Amino acid sequence: MPSFTRIRLAILIAMTLSVPMCLLGEDGQPALTSGVVVGTALDVNGDAVPNATVELKDSDGGDRRTVTTRDSGAFEFREVRPGVSYELTIVAPDFADWNSTISIEPGQFKIVTGIQLRIRTEVTQVNVTYDPVQVATEQLKAQEHQRVLGFIPNFYVSYEKNPAPLTTKMKFQLALKVSTDPVTIAGVFGMAGIRQAADSPDYGQGWSAYAKRFGATAADGFSDIMIGGAILPSLLHQDPRYFYQGTGTTSSRMRHAMLSPFVTRSDSGKSMPNYSSLGGDLAAAGISNLYFPRSNRGVGLVFGNFAIGTAERIGASLAQEFIIGKFTKRGGHME
Repeated sequence: MPSFTRIRLAILIAMTLSVPMCLLGEDGQPALTSGVVVGTALDVNGDAVPNATVELKDSDGGDRRTVTTRDSGAFEFREVRPGVSYELTIVAPDFADWNSTISIEPGQFKIVTGIQLRIRTEVTQVNVTYDPVQVATEQLKAQEHQRVLGFIPNFYVSYEKNPAPLTTKMKFQLALKVSTDPVTIAGVFGMAGIRQAADSPDYGQGWSAYAKRFGATAADGFSDIMIGGAILPSLLHQDPRYFYQGTGTTSSRMRHAMLSPFVTRSDSGKSMPNYSSLGGDLAAAGISNLYFPRSNRGVGLVFGNFAIGTAERIGASLAQEFIIGKFTKRGGHME
């Protein structure tokens, strides 16, 4: 054998022996050396995230494995195939998932950097619904504390920009509260005294006559409030309150106040004839025929008292719009 042939053979043998058998593939060619992937799971503050689940998965899903981070947040995967695209996923309670795509070179010891787990952002869905009864309840509570100069009840006025309709129960509740308020009762005593001085109705004079006038005055007011402020508004689905305008030109506010005894809101919020107020005044005037002296009865007196009651409502509405509202305590303050 020629010398140069022996030299070439010796070189080939030496090269073959220098490649370990574990690195040879099935075809006898040298196989690529596997690598190692390591990293540390940290939060945005740089603190370790222990007990997190770390998954390494190749693109076709054939090589899929998981480990758990140590107390230091560290994890490690050995025998990772080089030249393959892997997806690295880290999942931890209360943290958003962290994902990255990696690949390694043959025999590489790859350190995955930039791992920062962020606090999970919870998505909370809040369904806001409008409950008119609940809104009306809260508005009525505030309304029942409205007093002129801090002591005269002014419950039948709504200062809300968007008042909710009253339920039947609320209408009766408001009427009874006005009727039984101590200031209202004191007002009945005072009005009975004025009627006593004017000798009207024709009950005569003396304590017995004063008692009759007190009873008649109380009956007038109670029947008017209950019929015009609760019974008819409930049956006709109307709102018995005065709705304070408070803004706009003086003429528009005067028109609003003067029309209030004749026009009101329905429970649905539409404008309609104020049958409740007019009917309450007329009914109260008619009922008075049952207890007034004979000399103070009759159709003419009924309609006369009705006209007086309506005129008083117009005057009261004008006072509400331009005067009383300024001295009414509401929401802890006066206007």
